[in-house]
Amino acid sequence: MANAYLQGVEISASQFLDIFHHYDNDGNGYIEGKELQNFIKELQQARKQAGLELTDKMKAFVEKYEQKTDGKIGIIELVQILPTEENFLLFFRQQLKSCAEFMEAWRNYDADHSGYIEADELKNFLKDLLQRAKKPYDEKKLEEYTLTTLKIFDSNKDGKLCLSEMARLVSLQIRYEYLSLGVKMARKEFNKIFELYDQDRNGYMDENELDALLKDLCEKNNKVLEVNKIPTYKSAIMALSDGGKLYRTELALVLCAEEM
Repeated sequence: MANAYLQGVEISASQFLDIFHHYDNDGNGYIEGKELQNFIKELQQARKQAGLELTDKMKAFVEKYEQKTDGKIGIIELVQILPTEENFLLFFRQQLKSCAEFMEAWRNYDADHSGYIEADELKNFLKDLLQRAKKPYDEKKLEEYTLTTLKIFDSNKDGKLCLSEMARLVSLQIRYEYLSLGVKMARKEFNKIFELYDQDRNGYMDENELDALLKDLCEKNNKVLEVNKIPTYKSAIMALSDGGKLYRTELALVLCAEEM
């Protein structure tokens, strides 16, 4: 069935998830090694059988991974390769004007800045994003997007959805386009840093505290970060803040390599 889906001009949300689970044989959340080699082979065969050429993104992907026996991709990488239905997954990244817009919608549901929302709130969260993007939708499609997103992110079935994972899917700009700082910390190191620069211990950083942190990061990572770009870094990061209050989970999107 997954092979047949690969022949499609457009892949629906549920078909996309079926494809991912089909090739992620061991269920570890990645298509890797032999799984990836099989996917590449069957992708090429399916497109040929359907009389379709590989898209430019598919060609670049095949070129990159075809000879790699240790290649590894996750669900975010896969969604950028396949011709996924326009309204699902990548549509959010294409339509939302900024990461600030995404964060504004998220805060309606994560009022305590825990970095999670409850699974039963997901449908309304996605509905908010669709409305903000002025994108038409019907109840049936919204239900499909909700169920598929829930299957992707609530892998441990605890009924909670994590901000860092949702942000990667919905607004890739947050980490990969706007904020390419090139600094990734382990959770323990990040928490120590946050507590050190949250000088008044109020649970968030203001612009001055963030400025001090960025200056020290630039000094420590001068091969990656540039001092003269601090205003740009600061402006982009503060776009994630809640009215000038940058909470731990928000800064973690930029600096932490692990889920909070």
